[in-house]
Amino acid sequence: MKNLSSPQEEEQLDLTLRPRKWSDYVGQEQVKKNIKVIVKASCKRKDPCCEHLLLCGGSGLGKTTLAHLIAQELNSRIKITSGPAIERSGDLAALLTNLNPGDVFFIDEIHRLSRVCEEIIYPVLENYQLDLILGKGPMARSLQLKMPPFTLIGATTMPSSLSAPLRSRFGAVFRLDFYQVKEIEKILERSASLLKMDVDSKALREISERSRLTPRIANRLLKRVRDFSEFKNQKKINLEFVKESLDFLGIDKYGLESSDLKILETIMVRFKGGPVGIQALASVIGEQEKTILEMYEPYLVQAGFIERTPRGRTITLKARNHLCL
Repeated sequence: MKNLSSPQEEEQLDLTLRPRKWSDYVGQEQVKKNIKVIVKASCKRKDPCCEHLLLCGGSGLGKTTLAHLIAQELNSRIKITSGPAIERSGDLAALLTNLNPGDVFFIDEIHRLSRVCEEIIYPVLENYQLDLILGKGPMARSLQLKMPPFTLIGATTMPSSLSAPLRSRFGAVFRLDFYQVKEIEKILERSASLLKMDVDSKALREISERSRLTPRIANRLLKRVRDFSEFKNQKKINLEFVKESLDFLGIDKYGLESSDLKILETIMVRFKGGPVGIQALASVIGEQEKTILEMYEPYLVQAGFIERTPRGRTITLKARNHLCL
């Protein structure tokens, strides 16, 4: 029997499954069309870069993949960082001064940039000018550096957390939505082929329906089914085997896991169905507010298990019926 995937193998598999051309990127059709227009127009004008772009949407919906495809279309190198990784203004300045003409600079979770870093990046986005303060006190002096033209692509799961001045400096803002089940199926067909898995169409449909309409989660479930099949020495993966695998992992028919069910049960039992504020909910279940807002709530709202009201969160009839079952 083969060993189950190590973290290094998982990371390599994620890179392998990531689409490397536009034709492999399934879903988000309107977003793709608009981005292609912007990029191709820049190439036609022979500009070294295109408009700065902001990509909004939940984790795993394809923001990083889009950034890679844009860089490839521009025939540019891509440099990647994240908002939490840039702790000081000097860190940001170091990254910016290492950019070459035409580079794509991708900042994931850009809403977590500090306000000081935001202030530095404003003139950079407007006229490619980096303003630095050297020294402290009476000896301090300002230094202006001219930056080469580059494309900034920001990604965020919480666009409302971005300051208005930063948001207004992007040339275009795109919102990535949850996928359709059929789109997830197409993604899984490609992934199963790359992983050399023999999976029938009904099994792929079952994984799609439990994937929370998110490609990253769908691929993660497919890999877990693969591990389970190697453990069980199962060559052909059918519907019954997928159900057994995902039930073993504690993932129900709607893609809900124990943390999701805990949120729903807490609202129904502890708060009598709601409404309940996010602070009270986070305190009772022992999770951070940001974790609930970013990881759990978007899908629970999308799937119709939770409703947001002016007074707080309430669970729906669908959630009540599901918990009773």
